[in-house]
Amino acid sequence: MLEVVLGSATVEASQGLNIATLEAALVSLGFELICDKQKDLVESIKIAVIDLIRSEKIATLATNVSTYLAYKLGKDYSTISTAFKASEGVALSRFVVLQKIERAKELLSYDELSKAEIATCLGYKSLQHLSSQFKDVTGFTLLQYKKDDFHQRNSIDNLL
Repeated sequence: MLEVVLGSATVEASQGLNIATLEAALVSLGFELICDKQKDLVESIKIAVIDLIRSEKIATLATNVSTYLAYKLGKDYSTISTAFKASEGVALSRFVVLQKIERAKELLSYDELSKAEIATCLGYKSLQHLSSQFKDVTGFTLLQYKKDDFHQRNSIDNLL
């Protein structure tokens, strides 16, 4: 295996390589081989959402997230959201919110940005909108969470 990154692996073609060998190598590294087109689409959606939020591109997005994902993945949003819901059992829009809230928790724990700056970084139009979604997801207000010594965080790839 030459390279493994989130969403893809580069392998050197050799005569003894087969899918079972490749899959075993990936599993030993903590990865999963996805051969199903539907699963591949869902993983691509997850990667695109995580990248959009973690890179903070969402703050300067000139369109809404659904239009961005449709363009990025080259499929209409209806196809994307239906595949995601069927695979993950949760609406794609909810997954986006969960990712944004997890990033907000991270930024709050760094204590480098104000709550308003965090809202802006995550593409919220107002601090009140972030506050409302944060309380809905976590059960805490932003202030309660920030004051809490035990910042309960979740792995971004395991929010569902």
